[in-house]
Amino acid sequence: MTQPTEAPTVWLTTLGCAKNEVDSDKILGMLAAAGYAMAQAPGSADVVMVNTCAFIEAARQESIDTILDLADHKREDASLVVVGCMAQRYESELAEALPEADAIIGLDRYPELVDRLDALRKWTPITIGPARRSHMDILYETRRPTPSTPWAYVKVAEGCDKMCTFCAIPQFRGKQRSRAPHNIRDEAAKLAAAGVAEIGLVAQDLAAYGRDTGDGDIVSLIRSVSAVDGLRRLRLFYLYPKEIRPALIEEMTSNDRIADYFDLSLQHSSARLLRAMRRPGSGDRHRDLIESIRDAAPDAALRSSFIVGFPGETDDDVDDLASFLGDVRLDWAGFFLYSPEEGTPAATMSDQLPEEVKAERLRYLQALQDDITTEATIAQVGRTLSVVVDQVEAGQPVARSYREAPEIDGVVLLDRGEPGEWLTVEITGGYGTDVNAIVVGPA
Repeated sequence: MTQPTEAPTVWLTTLGCAKNEVDSDKILGMLAAAGYAMAQAPGSADVVMVNTCAFIEAARQESIDTILDLADHKREDASLVVVGCMAQRYESELAEALPEADAIIGLDRYPELVDRLDALRKWTPITIGPARRSHMDILYETRRPTPSTPWAYVKVAEGCDKMCTFCAIPQFRGKQRSRAPHNIRDEAAKLAAAGVAEIGLVAQDLAAYGRDTGDGDIVSLIRSVSAVDGLRRLRLFYLYPKEIRPALIEEMTSNDRIADYFDLSLQHSSARLLRAMRRPGSGDRHRDLIESIRDAAPDAALRSSFIVGFPGETDDDVDDLASFLGDVRLDWAGFFLYSPEEGTPAATMSDQLPEEVKAERLRYLQALQDDITTEATIAQVGRTLSVVVDQVEAGQPVARSYREAPEIDGVVLLDRGEPGEWLTVEITGGYGTDVNAIVVGPA
């Protein structure tokens, strides 16, 4: 391949959670600073990248399927590069199993990313600073591209100190490392200046922010970020229940810029199973937490996720969880089949359950929650809410209120509106996860 006369183009597909989306933004910002251009489609790109997820088996399979699909559809002379969690955790295995990939670059090797792409494309980039920067520097200091949506995520910490028996994240993401609060605020301010009016703060254990550094805590952080000029809504993701203190609930429910949206990492209601997962609490403690939130903000929206089919789970445990769901009436809930993760204690526990048993339990619990979510949706009819329009699909404005997080919850379907507009609407109908609304004025 001869030296190209134009900057190589890059296409990046992101899989997994919001934290990966932030990483992808930073990677694209780093490559743009080095002179690379962004492709409009994977088939036209010189470099096709996949930011992979390795959280559970289903996520790993999706990553492999996506890599192979892009390998089939990219240009023959294009380079295929695999990055992210799966590349970090299974680099040697992927190198052997995926000859289609031209490079596999895990999290710790992001400082090499530009050099690797230069070599693949025989391209001399613009100098972007010191030859070697850490993974953390790249992900936390690189300027991000301007988002195409009125919302964006900001990652406030990397890694996790919790040692849940089902989770391998500390193995490849490491211990929690919190960012300096002024860096987080600066990033939020740059996004707000670029037109982003809703920011979601994300971390594996968000409520424990700052504990590793002693440089502030989650309450002081959200108080600071919520004061950024131009920011209209701040949303918090992944709150470990034991870390949710009264001061956090007070700040979230009294600060007008922070959404009354509680994303609770509950995982189950059976005290016996929670102990086996090395997680504190019980169904009753979870109920007390939810009651304290609703006492402070009766209209707060609550979301959680639950593992179904953890080793040793019994029909009684499933009944316990079903009863819990019926009692607390969460607005939103996701259910995930337990997946044995290599190197985790739960993977070697006895009483692993058959896949068909896990699948049947998931269908039962999901159907129960679907009815609860529909009831919560219908209950919104008649309310007047502030929404932001995310996009217009086939002439239909699609928006969200404080109740709906981007891409994971329902939406508000409007009679009019343009992307980025903030509007006051009246909810006129609800079904499933979504509501219809009419615009009554600006927000």
